[in-house]
Amino acid sequence: MTETLGAVVAGHLCLDIIPDLTGVGEAPLSDLLRPGTLVEVGDAVLATGGAVSNTGLALHILGVPTQLMGKVGDDGFGRVVRSIVEGHGAGLADGMVVDPATGTSYTVIINLPGVDRIFMHAPAANHTFGAGDVRYDIVERARLFHFGYPTLMRRTFQQGGEELVRMFGRVKQMGVTTSLDLSLPDPASEAGRADWGTVFARVLPNVDVFLPSIEETLFMLRPDTYRELLEAAPDGDLLPSVTSKLLHSVSEELLAFGVAIVGLKLGSRGFYLRTASEARLSGIGRAAPADPAEWAGRELWAPCFQAHLVGTTGAGDTTIAGFLTGLLRGLSVEEAVTMAVAVGACNVEAADALGGLQSWHETAARVAAGWARHDLTPDGEGWRFDPTHGLWERGGEG
Repeated sequence: MTETLGAVVAGHLCLDIIPDLTGVGEAPLSDLLRPGTLVEVGDAVLATGGAVSNTGLALHILGVPTQLMGKVGDDGFGRVVRSIVEGHGAGLADGMVVDPATGTSYTVIINLPGVDRIFMHAPAANHTFGAGDVRYDIVERARLFHFGYPTLMRRTFQQGGEELVRMFGRVKQMGVTTSLDLSLPDPASEAGRADWGTVFARVLPNVDVFLPSIEETLFMLRPDTYRELLEAAPDGDLLPSVTSKLLHSVSEELLAFGVAIVGLKLGSRGFYLRTASEARLSGIGRAAPADPAEWAGRELWAPCFQAHLVGTTGAGDTTIAGFLTGLLRGLSVEEAVTMAVAVGACNVEAADALGGLQSWHETAARVAAGWARHDLTPDGEGWRFDPTHGLWERGGEG
């Protein structure tokens, strides 16, 4: 194959095992997990999970020519993963690494009605993924390289992120636009104790688009703030306490590392975007905005679209796919953030990460037809509402 790829998505890949728990009612979690108890549940959904699957296959569904690069074992779970990926399109798994020396990562997802998801995760092959597992001959043909979840991949964050530094440095030398996403690590794990400030300082200068959640960012960059907000949250959800002042300050810090575009996922509170200068945006490589001047120096907050909530597995990853597709298609910054939350809203209408997604044109048509949004009014001064795109923008210093 010699044609240009839209995107290569590398990083964390696993098999998601999602039992149907809708029939258990409102029983407390402690009752369901009581030793010796048999709980009757529905059928299980087997789906590929992790950033490679969720973001990569979402990009494919949205019409972006995409290559997936994950690492699996030569075992039953690995064969299931490759079969699912290939079922979405021939050749999608051509960049996969099959390592007989390790097992395939898997996650059991406990998705109870009215309760945030619980993940029981086995890292397996993901912990051994390094810069040498990337197929650079394939990446060289792409416009965009997206890497997801180094926080769940031990080798990538050890030694101050040396493997990530090598990986992103080499990709940037090719002129390919780079993108990075995170996941929230277990605080007691090695990733939870890692010096992420050092990793960010070394890696982010070669990252063009940084798309973590606000929780992940605070945990790794401002742990004291993260703990304070979490301790003050009665239900463990810190998102309602996140202010526009905090978003502005955090995004300012991330831009100072050298990132061109910072997108912070805010769950039900939408998607926040902050961009760097025109010069920085013009230099991000093959997926640079069609009009860097129009994208430069912007601060936007897009509310979520209203959706029939079934599950939130992969909601952040598919939101990223919507945004990256908008960037690759040359949309305006307003259109790109709008499509980000639109794709994320489609995602939550199914139990798995991909079942609710529609094509790019179907999603855009739903937006154009007047799809209602959730109410959102940012705190702080300087925000104005853009009724054309249904989002908020702040100008000048916040």
